[in-house]
Amino acid sequence: MTSNFSPASAGSTLTISGSSLLPLSPAQSLAQQLRAVRQFSRQLCETLETEDYVVQSMPDASPVKWHLAHTTWFFETFVLAPYLAGYVSPFPQYNYLFNSYYNAVGERHCRAQRGVLSRPTVSEVWEYRQFVEDRLDGLILEASADTFQLVQPLIEIGIHHEKQHQELLLTDVKHMLAQNPLLPVYRERKPSQPVIRPLGWRHHGGGLHEIGTSGGGFAFDNEGPRHRVWLEAFELATRLVTCGDWLEFMADGGYHKPEYWLSAGWATVQEKGWEAPLYWEKRDGNWQHFALAGLRPVELHEPVAHVSLYEADAFARWSGARLPSEAEWEVAARDSPIEGNFAESGQFHPVSPTLEFEPFGNLWQWTRSQYSPYPGYSPAPGALGEYNGKFMSNQFVLRGGSCATSQTHIRSTYRNFFPPEARWQFSGVRLARDPQNP
Repeated sequence: MTSNFSPASAGSTLTISGSSLLPLSPAQSLAQQLRAVRQFSRQLCETLETEDYVVQSMPDASPVKWHLAHTTWFFETFVLAPYLAGYVSPFPQYNYLFNSYYNAVGERHCRAQRGVLSRPTVSEVWEYRQFVEDRLDGLILEASADTFQLVQPLIEIGIHHEKQHQELLLTDVKHMLAQNPLLPVYRERKPSQPVIRPLGWRHHGGGLHEIGTSGGGFAFDNEGPRHRVWLEAFELATRLVTCGDWLEFMADGGYHKPEYWLSAGWATVQEKGWEAPLYWEKRDGNWQHFALAGLRPVELHEPVAHVSLYEADAFARWSGARLPSEAEWEVAARDSPIEGNFAESGQFHPVSPTLEFEPFGNLWQWTRSQYSPYPGYSPAPGALGEYNGKFMSNQFVLRGGSCATSQTHIRSTYRNFFPPEARWQFSGVRLARDPQNP
């Protein structure tokens, strides 16, 4: 049985008119990008029931409805309000409900209480999105050259901000559905070809390298400034750690041997009673795990997902290796194509890589680098300066993107970050090691 409400009822499918043979102006190109990302949010919601939009399964997650409204509030607050002449929000109370953490913008509703917001309704949120989209489209296409120059970078940030929340939407929906004893299916998984690749190592010589963004395309402020780092020679694994690898770690008592664990990690394992990655459970003597396609047997060839930094580090110690630094990861990956299993594939689950070395897609990869500012970094002025810089404490960097990340969102300089105990994101492990003596 399907709901009588669907995202399509909030507005017709967005299309781009005109001949594809004609070059787009910068304004038309930006409008096209905006329409595409907003349409993808609709597509991600196509299989949801209305009831699915309002549940908050834990304080770190947010309801689907909140993600949809918050990304819209972002455009309204940072683009329409300051740059669309005469704009007055018809929903001024949304500034309180859907602000996330921007202190400079004003007070906000408690994050852990987002799931109690039965109003505005799902239908009203979709109407809000359409209202803002229509005015954004007009602003982009009708703005003067001076105004367009001001709003273009803000809209680009908003586009990538929505891509981030599309990923969060998927991870939060997975966590929500996993709490339901019925173990509902979000979307049936597409078949993929299982491939078991042997673990190999790629050698990288030491020396002086540059990392970080050098311009020439969109990047968040925490990806720069570009700067030099000295690296000793290192080796990076050719593939991610698999579920088969992880089962060996578990069979050897990995979760019960403190010698493999950081002190804080061991304390966390004891406190939370971890015995396996998140979403794993043993049924009739066999390990299964919950995916967005429902409960499935653990497949040995699949990259292991939903492990914390603490677990990743313990596995690396157990295997006689270590986690890479973020600089090592970037140097090793920057010449590789941005290819792999991304959200556009519709898998929403890690699969066997198609390339011998595939650093992008499938799973975010923990590094041993704490999330801190690059040399010379300073946050942007105003509220948008709170986007990244204020979180540079007690977090670790992940690289590479995942099966829930848009391919158009990722790049070799992208720095994701989460607390070391976080597991509900699509996070996995790629090992590194110092060069082996002959």
